[in-house]
Amino acid sequence: MAPDGYWLDSEVLSRLARDLARATKAGFEIAVVIGGGNIIRGARMSAAGWIDRPTADSMGMLGTVMNSLAIETALNAAGVPARTMSAVSMPTICETYARQPALHHLDKGQVIVLAGGTGNPFFTTDTSAVLRAAELRCDAVLKATQVDGVYSADPKKDPSAVRFDRLTHDEAIAKDLKVMDTAAFALARESKLSIIVGSVHAPSSVTDLLLGNVPSTIVVP
Repeated sequence: MAPDGYWLDSEVLSRLARDLARATKAGFEIAVVIGGGNIIRGARMSAAGWIDRPTADSMGMLGTVMNSLAIETALNAAGVPARTMSAVSMPTICETYARQPALHHLDKGQVIVLAGGTGNPFFTTDTSAVLRAAELRCDAVLKATQVDGVYSADPKKDPSAVRFDRLTHDEAIAKDLKVMDTAAFALARESKLSIIVGSVHAPSSVTDLLLGNVPSTIVVP
């Protein structure tokens, strides 16, 4: 969210698009999964008690489409061909997600921006990201967060928190680490997908994380 309270920070969006452009020029094929928490959080709305969870999650999926269209526009402006694909069909706005067309877009050098979560309620953005990574034969999942890896506790609240350089999925689940939900970790373990966790705030965060140039945590099968 932007400093003025608006739902989108154009400066952060442009910086992220430039960073993704650098990553594609470095030879990486990239699929981006966008959340919608800056607009609406379905689980939080449902917990408030005035709306049921499936409806709240559906509203959250629509928020991810708005964010995805924004990052697609920023990527195109940065010189990177990008295409939004949504698990929730809305053909007058963006392409409906299907695995084979998505692989075709990646083969053509396009960045695909995956919106709408899984298309079903009760599944988080993390689970959606791991699911799409498994479907699209990705080598790894990059989880861009507010901190530079997975910690033993919240480093903003606990100064004694320690960052892990490397974990297994089983260790992450057993320690109940909150960087991803258990369903996402379990699916990554089953799919033998590594997860790279690092900060989104550095100027070249995505590229540097993928190249191993900055601190991060790698969660391996």
